[in-house]
Amino acid sequence: MDNLKELYRMHADFCKFMANPKRIEILFLLGEQEICVDEIARKMDVKVPNISQHLAVMREKGVVLARRSGTKIYYSLSNPKTLQACILMREAMVEHMERSKQMKGKGDEHEIRDNH
Repeated sequence: MDNLKELYRMHADFCKFMANPKRIEILFLLGEQEICVDEIARKMDVKVPNISQHLAVMREKGVVLARRSGTKIYYSLSNPKTLQACILMREAMVEHMERSKQMKGKGDEHEIRDNH
């Protein structure tokens, strides 16, 4: 039981530190390929020091791996399942948004019918 409680705590901690749109965007970029900090910053239109800070946190939490090549540092995902989990969450949110939109549309139809 204690192991399960610890797992819940770790899961919550992971969700908390990943609750940042930039970190999620970095995760998706790294899902495509190993990429250097400069390229991540360019693709996200964010300054390198800001990206470096996010990557440092992600590295500390074990989400990304770093590899130095000359003067550049390249990052990759430490486990592709992390991205798969985020993709699954995104799909669930898209489905929720679509259902909400459909429900709102049905409510509008009833409103129009009631007014005529």
